[in-house]
Amino acid sequence: MMRSLWTAATGMVAMQTHIDTLSNNLANVNTTGFKKSRAEFEDLMYQTLQIAGTQNQAGNRLPTGMQIGMGVRPVTVHKFFSQGDFKNTGNPLDIAIEGEGFFQVDMNGDLVYSRAGNFKIDNEGRMVTPGGHALQPEFTIPPETVSVVVTEDGHISALDKDGTALAESDLQLYRFTNPAGLTAAGRNFYRESEASGAAVAGTPGDENYGTLAQGFLEGSNVEMVDEMVGLIVGQRAFEINSKAITTSDAMLQTAINVKR
Repeated sequence: MMRSLWTAATGMVAMQTHIDTLSNNLANVNTTGFKKSRAEFEDLMYQTLQIAGTQNQAGNRLPTGMQIGMGVRPVTVHKFFSQGDFKNTGNPLDIAIEGEGFFQVDMNGDLVYSRAGNFKIDNEGRMVTPGGHALQPEFTIPPETVSVVVTEDGHISALDKDGTALAESDLQLYRFTNPAGLTAAGRNFYRESEASGAAVAGTPGDENYGTLAQGFLEGSNVEMVDEMVGLIVGQRAFEINSKAITTSDAMLQTAINVKR
């Protein structure tokens, strides 16, 4: 059986993973705090037919060898945490992170992390995500509150009509040694993993921590033009690999017909 059939098949599978990744990026182009991904690949093992540097019958050493590649495989889908564009919403409960860091959220007893700062108020007055998961550390806004103020360094105050603080707290941000190693949990959440390292808490504005911008939301960092170009390249690569399978099939058919 011709090895090119299997080699081209691995190329088609790899391009399918590439297209799947780009499609997810485009589907989340308007998702708050979404971070784009990129599929990365590596070549497979090689069949060595001739080793470089060996001597031929004339006693000369061969300057190059002969190795036939066996295809490609996806090795990782890398998440990029570059800053997304800011959107001015004017909503005091919308908070964007300018720089590095994540919000910490309690998701049913499991601590997760997010860049999405589109917070709401639940029936107990707590600041929560759209899914009802409480921001950590918890902050409860009293019913008499007229305005909420969040400073760049994370100090949050619930004020009454006279400007008196009814409740105050300090928001924290969390960093990871390797953010790309975080495990995506859906709903704009990430879980720490062995690859990401443990979460390190810090005050917004401190060294290596971003600041907070009240009334803004961080949008997706997906660039639609880049993704569309990637789709075209992936589609053409898929097509050319399928063409290689068709060509190999035609060659096999020719070999079979020789006997007739």
